[in-house]
Amino acid sequence: MSRIGVMICGHGSRSQDAVDEFAVLAEKLPALLPDDWMVDYGYLEFANPVIRDGLDRLRNGGCDKILAVPGMLFAAMHSKNDIPTVLNTYAKKHGVDISYGRELGVDAKMIAAAGARVQQAVDAANAEHGELPLSETCLVVIGRGASDPDANANVAKIGRMLWEGMGFGWCEVGYSGVTFPLVEPCLEHTAKLEYKRIIVFPYFLFAGILIDRIYGFTDQVAAAYPDLQFVKAGYLNDHEKVLETFAERITEQVGDVPPETCGTCKYRTQVLGFEAEVGAVQESHHHHVEGQGANAPGATVETCDLCDDFCTGECRLDMDHHHHDHSHGDGHHHHDHDHHHHAQYPHAKHPHGPESARKSDG
Repeated sequence: MSRIGVMICGHGSRSQDAVDEFAVLAEKLPALLPDDWMVDYGYLEFANPVIRDGLDRLRNGGCDKILAVPGMLFAAMHSKNDIPTVLNTYAKKHGVDISYGRELGVDAKMIAAAGARVQQAVDAANAEHGELPLSETCLVVIGRGASDPDANANVAKIGRMLWEGMGFGWCEVGYSGVTFPLVEPCLEHTAKLEYKRIIVFPYFLFAGILIDRIYGFTDQVAAAYPDLQFVKAGYLNDHEKVLETFAERITEQVGDVPPETCGTCKYRTQVLGFEAEVGAVQESHHHHVEGQGANAPGATVETCDLCDDFCTGECRLDMDHHHHDHSHGDGHHHHDHDHHHHAQYPHAKHPHGPESARKSDG
């Protein structure tokens, strides 16, 4: 009998909080999987253990079939290129069978988890400031941001599903880096829409430098608009629906049924706000830097003193002129680019993108 191992491939972070939260995910997942499966995890960069270490432990534990899954929300560069390269190299070197699953993606369960986080923020705001209908509230969804329009478009789709599913008056979508609009220009535009309450929701799995940045800019813009209620919603973290989605991305690799398409179709599954339409008759109307961990000296968010209140990412802009934004908000980190030849992001100079963070412009 071959033993099945599960490998959760995280990105890694310079924030110890993020690394700790990812580890919790790895601890909670086994309960949703068959008892005899072995689960481990590792990171692409910035943190230990690296992916190779987790694969070693699974192999030493007797696993000759490994189901790997990206610990990421959407498919962009890391899940499309970087992680498969690490896995393929390892599989070839050690003669082990490694399959690779889908990213979490736009999934009804993920939207339900997001809706729960948003609802918690709405409930807290109602308790503190009094009831306000959702139709008079603006939702802002902030995604990671990538040089991949497909990944960026998925954040917009999540935003629309939440907006329409819950009935918000308006919704804006912004990004924490790479693309546009970044958090600050996004919130500045939103403030002009005359919604008294603005819920800012980071569509992120874990804490870290980018969450700090999103909340930091929210505080900054809120201070400039004292008449508006800016409400910070919690990120996804280890919501049970997130764990369920991860488990599905793993188990679907060994199932007889290939991964379904149209996973957010309201006729197939309970989609937030459209639960009653499941099963309705559908008729036509026509007749990297491995292990430079959160512990490396001088490498952590906590030890950087370039910014006063929160990391704005401004320090990385000059570096970005020279190479692709592989720094993830980190001016100290230089990537080995011998194996990467990334196309230039076409909107690098967009006024609401990274250039907007330059203080000298304003």
